[in-house]
Amino acid sequence: MKNHYYLKLICIFLFALSGFLTATKIYAETPVSVILPEKSKVSDNLTLSGTLTAEKQAMLSPRVDGLVSNVLVDAGSKVKKGDLLLELDPALSKQVLAQAKAATAEAQAARNEAQRLVNEAKGLREKNYISASENASRLSNLNLTEAALMAAKAAEASAQEQLSRHNLPAPFSGVISAKLTEAGEWVNRGTTVLELVATNKVRLDVKVPQERFSEINRENQVEVIPDVFPDKRFKGTINAIVPVSDPQARAFLVRILIDTGDISLLPGTSAKAIIGLNDNQPSQPRIIIPRDALLLHPDGGYSVFVVKDGVAKRHKVHIGTQSSQGVTILSGITLDDKVVTRGNEVLRDGQSVTIIDSEQ
Repeated sequence: MKNHYYLKLICIFLFALSGFLTATKIYAETPVSVILPEKSKVSDNLTLSGTLTAEKQAMLSPRVDGLVSNVLVDAGSKVKKGDLLLELDPALSKQVLAQAKAATAEAQAARNEAQRLVNEAKGLREKNYISASENASRLSNLNLTEAALMAAKAAEASAQEQLSRHNLPAPFSGVISAKLTEAGEWVNRGTTVLELVATNKVRLDVKVPQERFSEINRENQVEVIPDVFPDKRFKGTINAIVPVSDPQARAFLVRILIDTGDISLLPGTSAKAIIGLNDNQPSQPRIIIPRDALLLHPDGGYSVFVVKDGVAKRHKVHIGTQSSQGVTILSGITLDDKVVTRGNEVLRDGQSVTIIDSEQ
């Protein structure tokens, strides 16, 4: 009778334990829906807006300190390389140059006289009319006067250069975008007086999202549509890729050179760039998955859960374009992976799952 009682208690305990284990297993295995990725050969185009900038832009300042006597240009003036833009009062420099020229003339006269004495001494020495010491003295004096002449000529050239620096020429062809001084003002070296912008060559600067960095290279085909000419399309080439991500915008700079032909585009205006991302690899298949499969990380990256042998594993992925068809995956998964599309919000890496729905 007593043994029967203990046997009954053991049966009740085993039944309860079985129910607990079943419930625990059901609780541990999260139900999920999965899908197999699909191939896509659709050519991706990335459209970005940016600002046209000049290939050359200079803040011009005078080469010497001085009083502005004449400003020959104004904002909007078109200039060519070498054109005179600004003049400083050259009165003092002209006087310095005149003094230098006079010193050169004096040194030249002294050298000529020394040369005459040497020529004279040569004939006298042959007849023994002067001593060897006197002849050597005249030769030494000639050398001294020639050195003095060279110094005078160098001083004259320096004064001439100083005078020429009172004129400010255009370093390249372009348009004066800003006039920052007037006649009568005293300006110093380093003070900006004019701003010059080249308009013959412009470039487009665009910010590309960091997740598209690996898709951008110099082989990408680019079309540029300026907002001032919305009916025209210009061919562009990627000239520079700056791989420094903006920590705020999470983007990097791409600089595009534009072939405008005879049409001038204004720096500072906006334009759109259409970049063909896989024109250079048209046959390379891309993988597409539903948007619901993607999980966004706080750092801006993405991941998905892949089910293998009843266990969900997190895979970091590199995404491409997003469209109504889904999201293009550039790396991180394969076509044979079972990607979780539902139930992934509550999953943890390495958690057991039960597949309740699978789409092929």
